[in-house]
Amino acid sequence: MKRVTLIVGVLLSAGCVGTPSVGGVAGTAPAPNKEWSPPAPPRDTLPSTPSSLPADLASRVSTLTLGDVVDLALRNNPETQISWANARSAAAAYGGSKGLYYPTIDAQIGVNYLKSSPTFTNDSVLRPSLTQTNYGPTFSVSWLIADLGGRAGTIESARQALIAANWTHNATLQNVVLEVESAYFNYMANKGLVEAEHLSVQEAETSLESTQERQRVGLATIADVLQAKTALSQATLTLETTEGDLQTTRGALAAAMGLPANVPYDIDAAPVTSVGPATDSVDALIATAVKSRPDLASAQAQYRQAVADVRSVRGNLFPSIQATGTGGRTYVRTLPSGASNYTLSVGLAIPIFSGFSRQYAVKQARAEADAALGRAASVKQQVQFQVFSSYYALQTAARRVNTADDLLASAQSSEDAALGRYRAGVGLFVDLLTAQSALASARAQQVQARWVWQTALAQLAHDTGVLDTGGNTNIRVTPDTTREAPPK
Repeated sequence: MKRVTLIVGVLLSAGCVGTPSVGGVAGTAPAPNKEWSPPAPPRDTLPSTPSSLPADLASRVSTLTLGDVVDLALRNNPETQISWANARSAAAAYGGSKGLYYPTIDAQIGVNYLKSSPTFTNDSVLRPSLTQTNYGPTFSVSWLIADLGGRAGTIESARQALIAANWTHNATLQNVVLEVESAYFNYMANKGLVEAEHLSVQEAETSLESTQERQRVGLATIADVLQAKTALSQATLTLETTEGDLQTTRGALAAAMGLPANVPYDIDAAPVTSVGPATDSVDALIATAVKSRPDLASAQAQYRQAVADVRSVRGNLFPSIQATGTGGRTYVRTLPSGASNYTLSVGLAIPIFSGFSRQYAVKQARAEADAALGRAASVKQQVQFQVFSSYYALQTAARRVNTADDLLASAQSSEDAALGRYRAGVGLFVDLLTAQSALASARAQQVQARWVWQTALAQLAHDTGVLDTGGNTNIRVTPDTTREAPPK
């Protein structure tokens, strides 16, 4: 016995001393100053990221439209896959909850072997052991015939959960559309800035050539030439910086579409859009948002789901009518043809006492319903504020576009005047440089103002709940017909 105890103790102590392995390697690092070497990674089961454009878009890889960009994002974004899967899961749960209206039927086929121990009778006679084998199928049926609202509450809860999941999916689609449109507008803005800064570089080169020629004939000083060179270097530096930003925003747009950042593509020139403030009033847009916002509709469905949960748990407090039954056929050696048997019962189940757990469950469900109502009210307030904020952001952006157009026109006129005076020999070169710098700044602000307006329009459409999966904002604007569209 001592030897057995010793062997067991040695085995147990050996098991405690060793470090368990993970995938064939040590479970921990060999020392606190050493890295842990992981085992070979398992096969990657994640879906692969598309490495190129789909076949239906590959033929126009350099002229993708905003609709194409939105379509790609909705195809590839994992958030849309998650929300869609959640909606399908909720649909299956709702379908399963309807099974409460039907009976549950199960079947079993078994073999039972019985052997009893020998026993003595009252007169001390030994009774031999008994062996018996029986087999056959059995069926069981259970059915909740009627209750006082618990079953209906459970089904309604699953129904509202499905509605909430579908509204959440719609909200996810709108969020993805807004995200990719913002990236698209940012990329287009940087393309416009690059074009504007190319003009600034060309003007700086022309000014440098003109100044050098004037210096050769004695009409300009070396200081003018140096200032012209400085202006050209500054314009070139600004252009190079913006070109780098353009590549960054191009990669960000590719990522928003669910594609690698280095995938070859480009965007078609966007059509000139009539710029203006929103036609509808902020009150009308807020009313539309309250009716259309999918996240608000989801929050309201979640509240109705919580109310249905109250009905479900409250039903446990009341009696219910239930039916149960079993049936089968048993075969034994002494009865080879078998015999049928069945039981059937219908009864009234009356809950009497459960340590007040049912009552507390009802209190808990009611409190959760109150919390769900509070969350829905909070979402409604957020929706109203978001529409209010984005509405005035769009109005401001529209005014900024008009002001930027005026600024560009006046800056262009100022530059023309300064250039004419300089060429006529009655103006200072520093005045020409100042005018050209103001013109370059005005071009940049005009480009940025227009794309900021586009982004603000998409944001207002999203906040109002009318941004569709085609990238259409569906917000009416009042264009300023007194102005001509600026050149691209």
